[in-house]
Amino acid sequence: MRLYEYEGKELFKRESIPIPKGRLATDAESALKASEDMGLPVVLKAQVLTGGRGKAGGVKIARTQEEALRCAKELFDLKISGFPVEKLLVEECLGIERELYLGISIDRVRYRLAVIGCPEGGVEIEETARAFPEKIKRVDLKVTEEMLPHQAIFLAKGLGLGGAHLRPATDTILKLVRVFRRYEAKLAEINPLVLTREGKLVAADARMSVDEDALFRHPELSEMGIEKRHEEGELTEREKKARENGIPYLDLDGDIGMFPGGAGFGIMGIDFLNFYGGRPANFMDSGGGPTPERLAKMLELLEDNPNVVAIFGARFGGISRCDDFARGVVMFLKEKGLTKPMAMRMTGNMWQEGVRIFEEARKENPALFTNIEIYGIETPIEDVAKRAIELAKTKKEGARGGHSR
Repeated sequence: MRLYEYEGKELFKRESIPIPKGRLATDAESALKASEDMGLPVVLKAQVLTGGRGKAGGVKIARTQEEALRCAKELFDLKISGFPVEKLLVEECLGIERELYLGISIDRVRYRLAVIGCPEGGVEIEETARAFPEKIKRVDLKVTEEMLPHQAIFLAKGLGLGGAHLRPATDTILKLVRVFRRYEAKLAEINPLVLTREGKLVAADARMSVDEDALFRHPELSEMGIEKRHEEGELTEREKKARENGIPYLDLDGDIGMFPGGAGFGIMGIDFLNFYGGRPANFMDSGGGPTPERLAKMLELLEDNPNVVAIFGARFGGISRCDDFARGVVMFLKEKGLTKPMAMRMTGNMWQEGVRIFEEARKENPALFTNIEIYGIETPIEDVAKRAIELAKTKKEGARGGHSR
């Protein structure tokens, strides 16, 4: 569960990791007042739970009061990855001598904490690691193992720091490890860690993700206003709607809607689409034994998603029943109708009854099934995935005025 930059910095501050002087602003006027109190120049930083803030123009420097007000208004009018900016962090500008990188994450392959340092910060560490792997210094720790001073000194030297900077660098590394453990984090990152012209080390940025399942052990986070939220960012409107209906749902960047049975098939279906050249528009899970009403709500999410041009549906009846699956689909068709083509497959528990329900509904109102292709166990699921991809291509070609297959 990702934290805002200002929340991460507050946790750093509690562990005595130096951070810039700053204040949170919720409108342009309070941002201007913060800049007046703090003294110019200041940096204004949009607070959003998504990446790409800098590239989207979410960070601005103001050298006059007029600039501070104008920049604040521009930032509050900004949307970053579709999310409106509702809070700004107004901070003092640091005199930057060097920018470094320091971070801790969980290596799920080695079952270790990976403490990583790099003498080049302020850029994407993944790119640096690919281009200059020799610059990445790393210390692996067992989950129950404390970092020892000599390990911190190794990393500090890997940052290119020595002499008078060695002790503060070592202290910062040890403190970041303590922050990571204390709040049961999944990621704690300072990028950049700035060496100022005055010779101080300051956390100019903060990125932290904590384990939402461990929040109950940390009432201090709740007191700070940190409540359970989306894993890595803000919820989209569809994700909010899905959550209100108790449906696990995540928007992806593709154009084929996934209407699966359980979470496992949802993941496998995404793999199928990607493998055969399609692009899934979402992940979704029906849960065990979903009601027809819940299934109809799932289809509604896909019908309302403007990015979805075709739907790949499947039900492998186990705990859940295929007849309930069929009733949910028919309920949605009768109430809303489906304007997008769907290729779906159904097999397993009560599949014969499901087929009967579909056949009766089709006989009663054939127009409802104009866009729907239903397959059974005789058709491999891979073929149904490929058919959904074909339907999506045909739909897009038709929209462009091209030739349909």
